[in-house]
Amino acid sequence: MFIYFPKKAVFYAFLFALTFLSFGVFAQSLQVGAAKRIITPNPLLPVSGGIGKPKPATEKRGDLFARALVLENGKNRIAIVSVDNLGWASVLGDKSRALIKDILPENIIIAATHTHSAPDAYGFPDETGTSYADLEYLDWCVTQIADAVNEAVKNLEPASLKIAVGEAKGKIAYNYYAPELYDPRCGVIQAIATTGKNKGQKIATLVNYAIHPEVLGSGRGILSPDLCGPLYDRIESKGGGMAIFLNGAQGGMVTADTRLGNGKEANTWQECIRIGQLLADESLRIVEDAALLENPSLFSVSKQLEIPIESEIMQFILKNSPLNYSFAKENHVQTQVNLINIGPAQILTIPGEALPNIGFYLKRKMPTEYPFLFGLANDAFGYILTKEDFNSFKRYQYVSKTSLGEMTGDIYINQALELIKESPKPQSK
Repeated sequence: MFIYFPKKAVFYAFLFALTFLSFGVFAQSLQVGAAKRIITPNPLLPVSGGIGKPKPATEKRGDLFARALVLENGKNRIAIVSVDNLGWASVLGDKSRALIKDILPENIIIAATHTHSAPDAYGFPDETGTSYADLEYLDWCVTQIADAVNEAVKNLEPASLKIAVGEAKGKIAYNYYAPELYDPRCGVIQAIATTGKNKGQKIATLVNYAIHPEVLGSGRGILSPDLCGPLYDRIESKGGGMAIFLNGAQGGMVTADTRLGNGKEANTWQECIRIGQLLADESLRIVEDAALLENPSLFSVSKQLEIPIESEIMQFILKNSPLNYSFAKENHVQTQVNLINIGPAQILTIPGEALPNIGFYLKRKMPTEYPFLFGLANDAFGYILTKEDFNSFKRYQYVSKTSLGEMTGDIYINQALELIKESPKPQSK
């Protein structure tokens, strides 16, 4: 039997089908991709734990990595990169950004894990102005970082997210200056593939926690990602996809809890394994029962900050480093701060090591139950203190000396609060 459909009816039926496909099959618009590159120098290079001549390394424990996570929703695409190093300046980051395709430079966040057992990436000069940084190695890292991001873009696939923030329990971190004044919260973002051959598999697990990865330190002749290495291995061995670690507000002085009692510490690779695996297990526990977000929104905005360099030490370092820092004006630096909303989560970047009180304050002001702070991101300009803390206590003499200046904390906090105020609130869960 033949049934006649008027042309108009056929046209509307076609529109209905197209609409159904658009909101059904293609409604899932979030895509996620991940990739990593080894940046372990071969042969080994001396390692740097901060200002001063790097110490020779005679062995390695684990590889150093650049790890990239790319998220896309509609026209919004961002990259989050974690580099196993003490710090990673925008001078180096911008070189990578120039090699990265299809992502706006301001949407590429490059942060350091802050391991104290990696080669000098600051180009610290000694008192004569001589630097011992290996510039060829750093240029190779620049390329490796760009390659990781470009591969992550190629790996983009439809994904859902789990997002959670909870207390990481156990002997992981403490504040060396005041044991209880640290943030035990751990933020986790986990991406899961929703279609294709990888459907249901984890693409990546991002861990955001404030801690100094300095179990080994720079004086033991070991090149290492420190506790981050065992964290990566544990998450990946448990099917969490590629692991990526972003530090938090860990300045002054939130460090790994290696205390044994009687003033002794367990500064060994075995302790790196213990802490790294414990933090990995806690991260997976925290995110395990989180709701699956099928199509979370994505928003990113950035702001340029201008900060005066009041510290004579920091002036000397920045002016004599072979990295060739550029200055907005005499004794001032410019740096970028990002605010990112991923579904119900909000992320702020910090261009250095903010003290934990700054971290707590900003998280309290962020309009979400899922606040994330990415420390040492886009730049790593020493410690960030409020003017009230600056040079106020004997304990803060070192962190004040290696800060840009007294007003750094206030400048950063005020601009971060402006970003929060001017930006849309994160998506309701």
